[in-house]
Amino acid sequence: MSNPLIPAVIELVRLAGAATLPYWRADVMVNQKADASPVTAADMAAHHILNDGLLALASDIPVLSEEAADIALSERAQWSRWWLVDPLDGTKEFIAGSEEFTVNVALIEHGRVVFGVVGIPATGLCYYGGAGLGAWRADASGVSEPISVRVSPPEAFTLVASRRHSSPAQEALLAGLSQRFGDLQMANVGSSLKFCLLAEGNADCYPRLAPTSQWDTAAAQGVLEGAGGEVLRLKGETLTYEARESLLNPYFLALPAAAAWRDELLELARVLD
Repeated sequence: MSNPLIPAVIELVRLAGAATLPYWRADVMVNQKADASPVTAADMAAHHILNDGLLALASDIPVLSEEAADIALSERAQWSRWWLVDPLDGTKEFIAGSEEFTVNVALIEHGRVVFGVVGIPATGLCYYGGAGLGAWRADASGVSEPISVRVSPPEAFTLVASRRHSSPAQEALLAGLSQRFGDLQMANVGSSLKFCLLAEGNADCYPRLAPTSQWDTAAAQGVLEGAGGEVLRLKGETLTYEARESLLNPYFLALPAAAAWRDELLELARVLD
């Protein structure tokens, strides 16, 4: 872990996660944002801790948070480094009482993820890492162990899917993978935990052919890249985060970078792009 900012960001993610817990499973009031997505007091409590804490940590690095994303492209286009933050990823899971919600913080430089931190408030687990830095999973007491992707499935090929989001294109890709690998094992989890399952070697691929926003993916992409994985657009380019008018991601595939079946997956995906 060679980036000096990582320990302080891990601590901020833990503090933000702790701030969400008084609202969890407590009949929290739910409001709707302009895009009809839900937001709660827990989202805002975590946002304020992260926004204030990150600015105090490095006042020259601006913050782009899901809960304060109304920043003009003309301003964002001037940034060379910035924090990309989802104070509470998986708000629907949070509202439903599931443990599958996370706090996500990524440092972006020139559109690429430098490192990401993903905290799971309900369990105290924390994942962190970045390309060239490695990746780790820390337990609630702070004890860390390195993690890495698996290059080939030990038995059934395991696909990570969302509990709530799919599309006809994604179903077509899964059908093609089933023809190649036989019966697929499905791991259905919410939030950015889908990337973390890959990063710790418990799944093989996460195809996302349905909408996501930049703050949904950046932190966990950092973890996955540190663990030996990659996140690719459907034509094979790395998913990046340069300033754009829309904060929505293109469709993507998350997988081990050294997977022998990588090219076959991309061939299947190109047909759908």
